[in-house]
Amino acid sequence: MQHTLKGLNEKLDSLAVFRNILNTDIIKSLRRLLDLLLKDELSEDKAVYTYGEFVSCLYKHDFDFSRYIYNFILNDENFYVKAKAAGRDIPDLIEKCVDEELNILDDLSKLTPLEIKEYMDYDGFLPAWENTMLNLKEEYQRKINSLSVTGYGIYAKYNAFVLKNDKIVPVKYPDRQSLDDLYGYERERNLIIRNTKALIDGSGASNMLLYGDAGTGKSSSVKAVCNYFKNDGLRLLEIKKNQLYKIPNIVDELSANPLKFVIFIDDLSFTGNDDNFSALKAILEGGVAALGSNVVIYATSNRRHLVKETMSERTGDELHLNDTLQETMSLAARFGLTITFQKPSKDEYLNIVKNLAKQYEVEIDEKDLYIKAEAFAIRNNGRSARTAKQFVELLKIGI
Repeated sequence: MQHTLKGLNEKLDSLAVFRNILNTDIIKSLRRLLDLLLKDELSEDKAVYTYGEFVSCLYKHDFDFSRYIYNFILNDENFYVKAKAAGRDIPDLIEKCVDEELNILDDLSKLTPLEIKEYMDYDGFLPAWENTMLNLKEEYQRKINSLSVTGYGIYAKYNAFVLKNDKIVPVKYPDRQSLDDLYGYERERNLIIRNTKALIDGSGASNMLLYGDAGTGKSSSVKAVCNYFKNDGLRLLEIKKNQLYKIPNIVDELSANPLKFVIFIDDLSFTGNDDNFSALKAILEGGVAALGSNVVIYATSNRRHLVKETMSERTGDELHLNDTLQETMSLAARFGLTITFQKPSKDEYLNIVKNLAKQYEVEIDEKDLYIKAEAFAIRNNGRSARTAKQFVELLKIGI
């Protein structure tokens, strides 16, 4: 037994491709335990304490040690998976290294509580963990073959991201908006779907501006479409207006990624002398950096031309008034596709209400439903998809 544990511990030291696993809390804790067990003079109390420390650390992530190793391997962001994702040729010596390291990690994943307990010769209770029989090599090869739709690293685990302190970070609990939960605006959403499908297929997608009144479902539509295509290799990265100038760096980072990305800017508008205006215009024109074949920009706005125009700008206290207005209005034209979300008509609004009431299983006479829905809209910013949803949600709980 000592020889087996010693050999396993030494093999872990040799890892190169999957070396990141040595920096995880769980493996660090396990190796502290193995180091104790391999000493000539074993301190029983310290060994029991370190054993408990390891299992406690494991329990925070998984009760199954084999599955923990499996999940780590599939999500590890190492140089090998990046090279495969970029389509680069891999030398045979690296392929052999990956194969041998998967053998080592397979042996590690099979380490059972019984093996360690027997070596410790301890009669008291010790917590256990599970070991599931998994074919790590087969699963990893399947992962490599599907990189174009599953991605690697954080992009394999999450489908929505934000930019924080110049780093792309995952949204652990993203909006789960579904197309099935949205009613009305079928034509508008179909345009978003078709453009997004073109991005996924690599057949030439356009940057897109969704313009319309608040509450008409612009943002919900973008998020629902991105959720719909997440299993086809699409990821959503939402950025703020003051982060627009960072888009070229984002594109550089994502250019070698096999997945497709929608950079989403919600509620976009500019003031007259806004540096972000020039940054976005340059990006859309390709003057700063091309977006590449795997990135598009989707933006929503309540303003058709994106710029808040002041009265002074309209009345001509600038020398070249016409040029200024043309400049501000031209930004929207830089988007290849503009989709307008208008406020729904009465019939469209009531149809949205009717479908939502059915979805929420609200039992109410249809005529009474319509009367109450209209009254609610009058009191709450008029007819819109958002107003309809708020009304039905309140109706559901009896308010």
